[in-house]
Parts: sequence; structure tokens; C-alpha cells
Amino acid sequence: MPELPEVEITRRGIASFVEGRIVTGVVVRERRLRWPVPSDLAQRLRGLTVRRVLRRGKYLLLDCGAGWLIVHLGMSGSLRITEPGAKLKPHEHIDLVFGRIALRMRDPRRFGAVLWTSGDPAAHPLIARLGVEPLSPAFSGAWLHAATRHRRSAIKPLLMNAAIVVGVGNIYANEALFRAGISPRAPAARLSLARCDKLARAVVETLNAAIAAGGSSLRDFVHSDGGSGWFQQHYFVYDRTGLPCRACGTPIRVVRLGQRSTFWCPRCQR
Repeated sequence: MPELPEVEITRRGIASFVEGRIVTGVVVRERRLRWPVPSDLAQRLRGLTVRRVLRRGKYLLLDCGAGWLIVHLGMSGSLRITEPGAKLKPHEHIDLVFGRIALRMRDPRRFGAVLWTSGDPAAHPLIARLGVEPLSPAFSGAWLHAATRHRRSAIKPLLMNAAIVVGVGNIYANEALFRAGISPRAPAARLSLARCDKLARAVVETLNAAIAAGGSSLRDFVHSDGGSGWFQQHYFVYDRTGLPCRACGTPIRVVRLGQRSTFWCPRCQR
């Protein structure tokens, strides 16, 4: 699933192409995504100018003045810049046309979303309950320490809880915990302020490193220009079961936490 770095890379990739441009057409070939694409989407969008492309968690928000287009890539979605008449590939469901270019959505599993709201997107039911942005000034060791008090969860599932902190999916939670030297099974409520501070810094460092590397090239994820990222070449623990730890040589272990595969080094992480 595309996580925060991949969504942020997508945002940056499409922003320079669509910001300030007028929507001249909308083509919807398949409305049956996670939630039905609004039947009047073309009518609402045509003639509007995309003012900004923002990100909230894993949601992309296109400010169109009269309202906001809310886009989620789901488990397998991607957005690409192409020509309106470019030959279709399988699972390419929606085009937003801006004259000579088009923003094309591909979603093989149809678990993504393209929705419209005329109000404040922060108040939309899908966004209103999202937690703090890990790349914002609000996210810090002190904040994490306060958020973990009285929590019964292990720290790794808590990092992946979007109601607490957004966008830190499975890959980057594993990697950040390794960088911080914290076991994914450590009780969240028992982490000291010093360890929370170290973990918060590790989360930010991991996400920024992934963005700089172009994200992780998951099976279905590509950049808006069709390229791919290479952060997966530098994983410390994720998907490295049995391989030697890059720091100490101890074999990496895997366990299920919160129904997700969790990778860690039993020597480096306590």
C-alpha cells in the first residue's frame, strides 16, 4: 500500500502540472471504487482551476475554489501525468483533463477513492478524525510521550494508528523503530520521554529519507512520471527475515503484531 512518502511524492509530482490549470474535461470509465465516484463529478469540476494540491495523511486534496477533490490511492492506486489521448492500460479508471495533459488514475484493486466536498475538507468524515502529521512541527517526542500514556498497545501498532499519527504505515514503522533501537513489541505506555524523543526523530528521519529516495517501489506504485523509487534497497529490517542485521549481523526476525508482519533485530532493538 502506498504510504505517506509515496503519497507525498505523488503530490509533488503532480502539483507542478495541475496547479493553476483549468479542468477542461473529466472522463470516468469506472465509478465503482471504494466509494462510488460522484455521478456529477464532471459537471462540478469542468471549468474550475486547481489552486493547490495538498496532502493530509494518505489523502490528496485538490483545492478547486468551489470545492475540494479528495483522492486516496487505496492499496494499489497511482496517478500519472499523460496525454488525454494516450493509449489506455488496464485499470485506468479516471482522467482529469487540463487541455493538452491529463491526470490519470490507475487502481487495479479499486480500493482507492475520488470524492468531492464543497465544504472544508478537514471536516470531511474521512479526514476529521485523522491524527497528527508526523512531518509537522506538532509531532515531537513530548507529543508522542503524552499520546502513549495509558495505552495498552505495543508501540508499533500505535505508530500505525491513523487516529494518533497519520501515514506511518507498516514499512516505515518497522524502519523507524529500528533506527530508534526500540522493539516493536515494547509497551507504548512504558517508553520514557527520552525514548519517545528518539523515536519521533527516527520517524521523521525515516520518512524524509524515503521521500528523498523516491519512496519504495511497491508492486503497483509508480511515480507520476512512471518512474520508481529505491528506498527498499536500504531497508534495515523490513522484509529481511533471516538476513543479517546491517548493524550487528544478528538474523532479522518476524512476528505478527496487529495482524501485520513485523520485522526487528533482537539485538539492536530493546
